[in-house]
Amino acid sequence: MKDWYLLYCKRSEQERAVINLDRQGAECYYPQVVVEKIVRGKRCECYEPLFPSYVFVTFDPEYLSFTTVRSTRGVADFIRQGALPQIVSEELVYNLMLNEENHSYEHMFESLPKQGDKLILEQGKFKGLDAIYQEADGEKRSFMLINLLGKQVKVSIENTDLVKNKA
Repeated sequence: MKDWYLLYCKRSEQERAVINLDRQGAECYYPQVVVEKIVRGKRCECYEPLFPSYVFVTFDPEYLSFTTVRSTRGVADFIRQGALPQIVSEELVYNLMLNEENHSYEHMFESLPKQGDKLILEQGKFKGLDAIYQEADGEKRSFMLINLLGKQVKVSIENTDLVKNKA
Protein backbone atom coordinates (compact mmCIF):
# COMPACT_ATOMS: atom_id res chain seq x y z
CA MET A 1 0.00 0.00 0.00
CA LYS A 2 1.28 3.47 -0.92
CA ASP A 3 1.69 6.02 1.86
CA TRP A 4 3.06 9.55 1.75
CA TYR A 5 6.32 10.32 3.57
CA LEU A 6 8.36 13.47 4.04
CA LEU A 7 12.01 13.43 3.01
CA TYR A 8 14.69 15.80 4.21
CA CYS A 9 17.03 16.54 1.32
CA LYS A 10 20.59 17.73 1.20
CA ARG A 11 20.94 21.49 0.83
CA SER A 12 19.75 22.68 -2.62
CA GLU A 13 19.44 19.11 -3.91
CA GLN A 14 15.64 18.70 -3.81
CA GLU A 15 15.31 18.77 -7.59
CA ARG A 16 18.03 16.13 -8.00
CA ALA A 17 16.25 13.95 -5.44
CA VAL A 18 12.90 14.34 -7.26
CA ILE A 19 14.44 13.40 -10.62
CA ASN A 20 16.17 10.32 -9.19
CA LEU A 21 13.11 9.20 -7.21
CA ASP A 22 10.92 9.55 -10.31
CA ARG A 23 13.37 7.33 -12.21
CA GLN A 24 12.98 4.71 -9.49
CA GLY A 25 9.17 4.75 -9.73
CA ALA A 26 8.30 6.87 -6.69
CA GLU A 27 5.79 9.71 -6.96
CA CYS A 28 7.12 13.00 -5.60
CA TYR A 29 5.58 16.31 -4.69
CA TYR A 30 7.84 19.33 -4.36
CA PRO A 31 5.68 22.43 -3.81
CA GLN A 32 7.06 25.68 -5.19
CA VAL A 33 5.87 29.28 -5.20
CA VAL A 34 6.63 32.26 -7.40
CA VAL A 35 8.39 35.06 -5.53
CA GLU A 36 9.64 38.40 -6.75
CA LYS A 37 13.35 38.90 -6.04
CA ILE A 38 16.16 41.16 -7.05
CA VAL A 39 18.86 39.22 -8.87
CA ARG A 40 21.95 41.06 -10.12
CA GLY A 41 20.16 44.37 -9.58
CA LYS A 42 17.02 43.48 -11.59
CA ARG A 43 13.55 42.41 -10.48
CA CYS A 44 12.56 38.93 -11.55
CA GLU A 45 10.03 36.29 -10.63
CA CYS A 46 11.65 33.08 -9.44
CA TYR A 47 10.37 29.73 -8.26
CA GLU A 48 11.34 28.88 -4.70
CA PRO A 49 10.40 25.88 -2.58
CA LEU A 50 7.46 26.31 -0.22
CA PHE A 51 9.30 24.04 2.23
CA PRO A 52 13.05 24.35 1.55
CA SER A 53 14.93 21.03 1.75
CA TYR A 54 11.75 18.93 2.01
CA VAL A 55 10.06 16.68 -0.56
CA PHE A 56 6.89 14.60 -0.18
CA VAL A 57 7.16 11.11 -1.64
CA THR A 58 4.81 8.15 -2.02
CA PHE A 59 5.80 4.63 -2.98
CA ASP A 60 4.88 1.03 -2.28
CA PRO A 61 7.44 -0.46 0.16
CA GLU A 62 6.94 -3.90 -1.42
CA TYR A 63 8.46 -2.65 -4.69
CA LEU A 64 10.78 0.11 -3.51
CA SER A 65 12.52 -0.23 -0.17
CA PHE A 66 12.99 2.52 2.42
CA THR A 67 16.74 1.97 2.19
CA THR A 68 16.70 2.55 -1.57
CA VAL A 69 14.73 5.78 -1.18
CA ARG A 70 16.93 7.01 1.66
CA SER A 71 20.07 6.22 -0.37
CA THR A 72 18.89 8.15 -3.42
CA ARG A 73 21.20 10.99 -4.50
CA GLY A 74 20.02 14.25 -2.98
CA VAL A 75 18.10 12.63 -0.10
CA ALA A 76 19.44 12.98 3.44
CA ASP A 77 16.81 10.92 5.31
CA PHE A 78 13.15 10.44 6.10
CA ILE A 79 11.43 12.58 8.70
CA ARG A 80 10.90 10.03 11.44
CA GLN A 81 8.84 9.43 14.52
CA GLY A 82 11.07 7.30 16.63
CA ALA A 83 12.84 4.77 14.44
CA LEU A 84 10.12 4.61 11.76
CA PRO A 85 9.53 7.05 8.89
CA GLN A 86 6.57 9.31 9.70
CA ILE A 87 3.52 8.78 7.46
CA VAL A 88 2.03 12.04 6.18
CA SER A 89 -1.73 12.18 5.72
CA GLU A 90 -2.85 11.87 2.12
CA GLU A 91 -5.40 14.64 2.74
CA LEU A 92 -2.65 17.08 3.75
CA VAL A 93 -0.62 16.41 0.60
CA TYR A 94 -3.66 16.72 -1.69
CA ASN A 95 -4.70 19.97 0.01
CA LEU A 96 -1.20 21.36 -0.60
CA MET A 97 -1.43 20.30 -4.25
CA LEU A 98 -4.87 21.89 -4.61
CA ASN A 99 -3.68 25.16 -3.04
CA GLU A 100 -0.69 25.23 -5.39
CA GLU A 101 -2.92 24.64 -8.44
CA ASN A 102 -5.24 27.46 -7.31
CA HIS A 103 -2.23 29.78 -6.79
CA SER A 104 -3.24 30.23 -3.15
CA TYR A 105 0.38 30.64 -2.04
CA GLU A 106 1.07 33.64 -4.28
CA HIS A 107 -0.67 35.94 -1.80
CA MET A 108 1.55 34.77 1.05
CA PHE A 109 4.54 36.62 -0.31
CA GLU A 110 4.25 40.33 -0.93
CA SER A 111 6.01 41.68 -3.97
CA LEU A 112 8.84 44.14 -3.61
CA PRO A 113 7.85 47.78 -3.32
CA LYS A 114 8.39 50.13 -6.21
CA GLN A 115 10.34 53.41 -6.12
CA GLY A 116 8.34 56.06 -4.29
CA ASP A 117 6.12 53.62 -2.33
CA LYS A 118 5.44 54.77 1.22
CA LEU A 119 6.14 52.18 3.91
CA ILE A 120 6.18 51.85 7.66
CA LEU A 121 9.22 50.15 9.15
CA GLU A 122 8.00 47.47 11.55
CA GLN A 123 11.30 46.08 12.83
CA GLY A 124 14.90 47.05 13.40
CA LYS A 125 16.45 50.22 14.71
CA PHE A 126 14.10 52.48 12.70
CA LYS A 127 10.92 50.73 13.90
CA GLY A 128 7.79 52.88 13.63
CA LEU A 129 9.25 55.42 11.19
CA ASP A 130 7.72 56.25 7.82
CA ALA A 131 9.95 55.52 4.85
CA ILE A 132 9.91 56.01 1.09
CA TYR A 133 11.33 53.13 -0.97
CA GLN A 134 14.18 54.15 -3.29
CA GLU A 135 15.96 51.10 -4.71
CA ALA A 136 17.35 47.68 -3.94
CA ASP A 137 20.71 47.37 -2.20
CA GLY A 138 21.62 43.80 -3.10
CA GLU A 139 19.26 40.89 -2.56
CA LYS A 140 18.51 41.38 1.15
CA ARG A 141 18.57 45.14 1.72
CA SER A 142 16.97 48.25 0.23
CA PHE A 143 17.65 51.97 0.27
CA MET A 144 14.95 54.07 1.95
CA LEU A 145 14.41 57.74 2.62
CA ILE A 146 13.44 58.34 6.24
CA ASN A 147 12.68 61.60 7.99
CA LEU A 148 15.16 62.24 10.80
CA LEU A 149 15.08 65.57 12.63
CA GLY A 150 13.19 67.23 9.78
CA LYS A 151 15.63 66.06 7.11
CA GLN A 152 15.28 63.15 4.65
CA VAL A 153 18.15 60.71 5.03
CA LYS A 154 18.95 57.79 2.72
CA VAL A 155 19.58 54.59 4.70
CA SER A 156 20.04 50.92 3.82
CA ILE A 157 17.54 48.67 5.61
CA GLU A 158 16.93 44.90 5.72
CA ASN A 159 14.03 43.92 3.41
CA THR A 160 12.47 42.02 6.31
CA ASP A 161 12.07 45.32 8.20
CA LEU A 162 9.86 46.96 5.54
CA VAL A 163 6.76 44.86 5.34
CA LYS A 164 3.79 47.16 5.65
CA ASN A 165 2.50 49.48 2.93
CA LYS A 166 1.15 52.74 4.27
CA ALA A 167 -2.43 53.46 3.21
